[in-house]
Amino acid sequence: MSKSVERVRQAAHAAGFGIEIRQMADSTHTAEDAAIQCGVTVGQIVKSLIFQGANTQKLYLFLVSGPRQLDLSKAARLTGEDLHRADPKYVRKETGFAIGGVAPIGHLIDIDAYADENLMQFDVVWAAAGGTNFVFPSDPNALVKAAKAQVADITG
Repeated sequence: MSKSVERVRQAAHAAGFGIEIRQMADSTHTAEDAAIQCGVTVGQIVKSLIFQGANTQKLYLFLVSGPRQLDLSKAARLTGEDLHRADPKYVRKETGFAIGGVAPIGHLIDIDAYADENLMQFDVVWAAAGGTNFVFPSDPNALVKAAKAQVADITG
């Protein structure tokens, strides 16, 4: 198991949040792929998106329901600055996760996080666990708490 997957497991344990990390046989790179592998709807897949502040260069984490798109104007109002996609190399250096495997917990840095209110309608959601094809199921409330995320209207 990779260091990043183990970091997710340890972060969950430290938050008092029990998770079962599963390695899927096929790709979970896209929300659609992950939904097929997990046997759930695309809405139950948590996309962990990293954006960077245009002024501060600070990284922000947005947990978004699979079929939804982050609304950058809504996100900017929450963060207080315009946002742009962060450079993948910078994301890996700062968070410890490669794009496509970014988990909602276990980052190397403290990161301000925001969760899509649409995730809260599900009993179970599935998130990346820090490595290729590694995922875990979770109660959305427990996930939001562990990620220290603010639930908000962030999608369009």
